[in-house]
Amino acid sequence: MATDLPRPLTADDFAPVDAARAELGQLLFYDPILSGNRNIACATCHHPDFGTGDGVSLGIGEGGRGLGPARVDGEGADAIRKRIPRNATPLWNLGATDLRTLFHDGRLSVSDNYGNGFDSPAEEWLPTGFDSLLAAQAVFPLVAQFEMAGNPKENEIAGAVHDRIDAAWPILAKRVRGIDEYGARFVAAFDDVDHPSEVDIADIANALAAFMAHEWESRDSPFDRHLAGDADALDAEARAGMDLFYGKADCARCHSGPLLSDQGFHALGLPAFGPGRTRRFDPMARDVGRMAESDALEDAYRFRTPMLRNVALTAPYGHNGAYPTLEGIVRHHLDPVGMSGAWTRAMAALPPLPGFAAVDFVVQSDAREMARQARALDIEPVALSDAEVDALVAFLHALTGETARAGRLGIPGTVPSGLPVERGTGAVQ
Repeated sequence: MATDLPRPLTADDFAPVDAARAELGQLLFYDPILSGNRNIACATCHHPDFGTGDGVSLGIGEGGRGLGPARVDGEGADAIRKRIPRNATPLWNLGATDLRTLFHDGRLSVSDNYGNGFDSPAEEWLPTGFDSLLAAQAVFPLVAQFEMAGNPKENEIAGAVHDRIDAAWPILAKRVRGIDEYGARFVAAFDDVDHPSEVDIADIANALAAFMAHEWESRDSPFDRHLAGDADALDAEARAGMDLFYGKADCARCHSGPLLSDQGFHALGLPAFGPGRTRRFDPMARDVGRMAESDALEDAYRFRTPMLRNVALTAPYGHNGAYPTLEGIVRHHLDPVGMSGAWTRAMAALPPLPGFAAVDFVVQSDAREMARQARALDIEPVALSDAEVDALVAFLHALTGETARAGRLGIPGTVPSGLPVERGTGAVQ
């Protein structure tokens, strides 16, 4: 029987959200106006139809066309230059006040290192005025070349980023506040904004964060009801899975606390593929994880423990989306070496892009790199029966919230820029 269960999540675990700011953030989240070439929105890679992800292992960012697994690489000079090197992070419960680090490699964290409240890729050039860690996070995809900014010489945003990361944010802020409806909404929603000309990137980020925190706060799953005292919230199989999760399977060693994450970094030995998130002086197609940010050798190939609310909606799984099913990623945790050996390239959800086929799995031909990754492993095998694996998967399904499928504000019909909105099917898969 499971012991040492976490306390329930409550409203007190989340900062209050202003309704006007959330409604403004909803429009911005779905508006391509925030991208360099005005052709991709935050929602393109974090869409409710795909559990706030994009349904593929490695996404197709700026320059692509379409949504989710049907997205293609674009045409001619506007086509993408490479796949996004990591799986799109789900957005559930990112408004929790206890969060201290974000991104797979933790490159954004609460810190006084640079005098602005955060340790981030912008270092001392990060603007001030962010209400939360989530707000600070919101500005980085906007200036990422392959995500939303575009390529140098294509637009003024990408060109400014090429000069210095903080040079692009004022341009984006001016672009947004120059749209009459946005300017008026910022004046109405922010007490410290008296005129549209005062809107800056922190205001935009705070609105985006308000929307994400409100839309995807999730604490009404069967597991949450169980923690709150509802003895009938979990069926027998999910309860057995919970007992394994907090007992024999040792999942709670890392997926601990009310958020089901220790916010730490661990090496799971996932199969390697994709272009890699290379460092400035590291041209190899590999991803060294946390080490890229800390420069500490002991952090090599370690990635942040994800939170697990609504995990059943967020396939594929792993920092690179290596496993298409919950059963697959569970079995990998139980037997990382054996599962890696049995993994096939067909398991990677990679929309076919002929121009990138030669790069998709090139890292696997580097025997020394594969050996380095194999040596970095923080999980020990655990022997479970097939029935016990099924029970664990049932418990993970019991982490799906009632409001997760419907959302709260939903997808707007139009946005103030007049640019197209990626509506999808309107239903979480």
